[in-house]
Amino acid sequence: MVKIRLKRMGAKKNPFYRIVVADSRVARDGKTIEEIGYYDPTKDPSVIKVDAEAAKKWISSGAQPTDTVRGILKKAGAI
Repeated sequence: MVKIRLKRMGAKKNPFYRIVVADSRVARDGKTIEEIGYYDPTKDPSVIKVDAEAAKKWISSGAQPTDTVRGILKKAGAI
């Protein structure tokens, strides 16, 4: 199954996440199919940038967003 999920980047105690489309069997920071945005919770306010067209395309083709990513996409207005 294809999932839309977060891929952790950044240093220790300084997380930065990319919103990616990946197979559910692949490791969290493993190989991805496509990057559709990023999320930086360390800034105030949090920085969210999402390619809404790509997100809608993947969701319509059957990709399942995780609960966290679903919330981020709603905040960004992509869903």
